[in-house]
Amino acid sequence: MKEYTLRTSTRTGAVIIRAHKILSILFEENEQNEEGYPLVALRFNNEVYSLNSHPDMNGHIEPLYLNCSDGIRLYRRSLCYVLEMAARDLFPKRHLILSHSLGHSYYYHLDKEPVFSNDDISLIKNRMIDLINQDIPIIPELICWQEAVDYFRKSNQEDTVSLLKQNNKSRIKVNISNKYMALRHECLLPSTGLLKAFDLIPYSGGFLLHYPDSSDPLTLQPFKDQPLLFSIYREYKSWGKILNVNTTGKMNAMITNKQEMSHFIRVAESLHNKKIAQIADQVLQRKGEVKVVLIAGPSSSGKTTFTKKLCTQLQVVGFNPIMVSLDDYYLRHDEVPLDEFGKPDLEALKALDIPLLNQNLLQLFSGKETNFPIFDFKKGSRLEKGRTLQMDERNILVMEGIHGLNKDLTPDIPASRKFKIYISALTQLNLDDHNRISTTDNRLIRRIVRDHQFRNYTALKTLRIWPSVRRGEDRNIFPNQSQADTAFNSALDYELSVLKVYAEPLIKGISPDIIEYAEAKRLLSFLDNFSPIPSYMVPADSILREFIGNSSFKY
Repeated sequence: MKEYTLRTSTRTGAVIIRAHKILSILFEENEQNEEGYPLVALRFNNEVYSLNSHPDMNGHIEPLYLNCSDGIRLYRRSLCYVLEMAARDLFPKRHLILSHSLGHSYYYHLDKEPVFSNDDISLIKNRMIDLINQDIPIIPELICWQEAVDYFRKSNQEDTVSLLKQNNKSRIKVNISNKYMALRHECLLPSTGLLKAFDLIPYSGGFLLHYPDSSDPLTLQPFKDQPLLFSIYREYKSWGKILNVNTTGKMNAMITNKQEMSHFIRVAESLHNKKIAQIADQVLQRKGEVKVVLIAGPSSSGKTTFTKKLCTQLQVVGFNPIMVSLDDYYLRHDEVPLDEFGKPDLEALKALDIPLLNQNLLQLFSGKETNFPIFDFKKGSRLEKGRTLQMDERNILVMEGIHGLNKDLTPDIPASRKFKIYISALTQLNLDDHNRISTTDNRLIRRIVRDHQFRNYTALKTLRIWPSVRRGEDRNIFPNQSQADTAFNSALDYELSVLKVYAEPLIKGISPDIIEYAEAKRLLSFLDNFSPIPSYMVPADSILREFIGNSSFKY
C-alpha cells in the first residue's frame, strides 16, 4: 500500500491548495486497490479524513479502501445521509427517524405519523438512485453554531437543535451536499456515486435500509429476518416512551436537574428488574421440565450480572439455582484448536470438552452426584479436585458462556430440558433522529472501562484485541441468537453519560503516532455528545456496576 508524505514550510492558504492537489493525485493513482475496491477516504496522521478535506499541516497520507473497517462504516453512514436527503426532497414535512440496526440493515419509521406505503418507499428508493447517479460531492465544512441551529430549526429537526444546545463549541462540523446539511459525527464518502449497493425493504410499518455485509461490501446479500432481535428493540422503544427520552439532547437536558435524573435512573433500573423477573416467571412456567438455563451474548453485554440477578429472581419464584460456568470445560491450552492466525482459539466451540459437559449434565439431571470440573486459567488446565453437585426437584442449573445458544454445545440434552436466553446491549437512544448509537460502540466503551478497572488493560490494548473479539462474536454468537427462548436487553439509556467519565481519560492516552488513534478520536468525538453523570448515582446492583466497579455482587 502506498503512503504519501505531505511536507510544508508554512501554514498559509498555499499549503491547503498544495495538500488538496496531493489528495487529487492520490485519488487518480489509486482509485481502486488490487481487490477492486474503491478508494473512499484517507488516513492522515492516523486520523480519517474525507477525500474532500484540505489538510493544512505536515503528515503521512494513507489511502483507505471500501473493504477496510473504516471504509465499510463510512459507506453505511453515507447511505443513511443520501436516504435522508431523498426523503427530505420528497416528504419535507414528514419526521423520519433512524431507529436501530437489524442484521445488515437499518430500520426507519415515521414519528407520530401514518406508516410508509410501498409507493412511498419506492419513491424514496428511486430518488436515492437518482442522487447516486448524479455523483454529487459530499463536502465536510465548519459553520458557526448559530448558523447550524438556524438551519436545523428551519428543517424541523428540533432533536438536533437540542443536541447542539448542550454543545458549547462555536464551530460545528457538518457535511453538505446539494444544499442538504447534516451534523458531521465523522466524515463520509467523497460523493454519492460510490453508493451502488443498497435496497429499501418495507418492514413493520416502516422500512429497512439494506446494505452489504462486511465480507463483500460491493455485493448485496439477501435480507435475513431476525424477529427476536426486532422484538427486543420494539420492547425497549416502548420503554423509551415510558421514560420520555429518546435522544441524547433530551438526556443531556435532564442531567441538569439532579432530582429528575435520579428518578429517571430508578425507573430505568426498575424496568430492567421487571424484565428479569418476567424471564424467571417464564422459566417457572416450565418447572419440572426445564433443568438448565443457558445464557449467551456478545462481549460486554452484561451476562455475568444478568445471571446473578436472574438467580435471585429464580429464588423468588421457588427455585434453588446452581451457577456453573462453561469456562470450566475448557480443554488444556495445548489441546485448544488454532485459529487462522495460528493462535489458540479460545472462542471456538471445540475449545470446550463437549462430551464431558453432556455426560455431567445427563448424570446431574438423573439425580446422580456429579463431579464438575474447575478450570485454572493460570495453569491452563483443570484442577485435580472439581466441584461435587447433585440436583433435587427445586434445583435448576444456570450456565453462562458464549456458546450457550449453540445446539452443538448440548446435543445429548433434549430441547425440552433447556431454556435459552440471549443477552445484548441494544440502546434505544439516538444522538438525534438521524444518527443512531451503535450497539457495538456501546459495548466497546463498556469493555474499555471494565478492562482497565479489573484487568489493568490500557484502552490501546482493548482496541487492539477488539477486532478478534468481534470475529469470534460473528462466528460463535450472532448466528445462534435465533435459538433463544427469550432475550434481555442490558442497555441503560443513561450509561454512556456515566461511562464517559471513566473512558475519556483512558482513550486520550492513545497518542497520534499510533494507528489506533483514528478509532480513539472517533470514540472521543462520540462521547463528546454526552453530558457526564457521576457514578454515585448508579445503584449498587446495576448491570453497569459490572463495568465501573463497586457492585453489590461478587464476581
